[in-house]
Amino acid sequence: MTRSRPNCLAAALAVVTLGLLAGCNGDADLQAERAQERRAVENEMSDESFFDLFRNQSQPDRQVAVNRYLWQASLDILSFLPIEGADPFSGLLVTGWGRVASDGGVYRVTVYISDPALDAASLKVAGFRQAGGRAVPVDAAANRALEDAILTRARQLRIAEAGEQR
Repeated sequence: MTRSRPNCLAAALAVVTLGLLAGCNGDADLQAERAQERRAVENEMSDESFFDLFRNQSQPDRQVAVNRYLWQASLDILSFLPIEGADPFSGLLVTGWGRVASDGGVYRVTVYISDPALDAASLKVAGFRQAGGRAVPVDAAANRALEDAILTRARQLRIAEAGEQR
């Protein structure tokens, strides 16, 4: 008689557990409807366009916040390295690994232009060399040399454009 009591208790516990688990499912139709609404909101097209950045229609204060001379100078100076990523709207330029002819080392560079001013404070350069299969930062002097080369080229581009407009 004592053996049937634990079996009944186990059976009752199993029924209660299954009932609770079945109740956790909730309303499947309601869950499907909510999921569909979330997907619709995520995929919703806005009335803004990429070209609004240039038209300044939707928000007149919104503009491209990168100095064009610094951007072009960065592309010119680093043209010997393959471009891995370039975003002129955020000012980020990332090169792939490439060889420098002077020493044969393998390098990559990341440039960040943070301000529309043609100023050294607007430009941040991080160079890396490959050592043992790892990226190792180059010394501060090499980064400064790259920054100086980019700034010099940017000033040349601005002076050349000013001369053409006269």
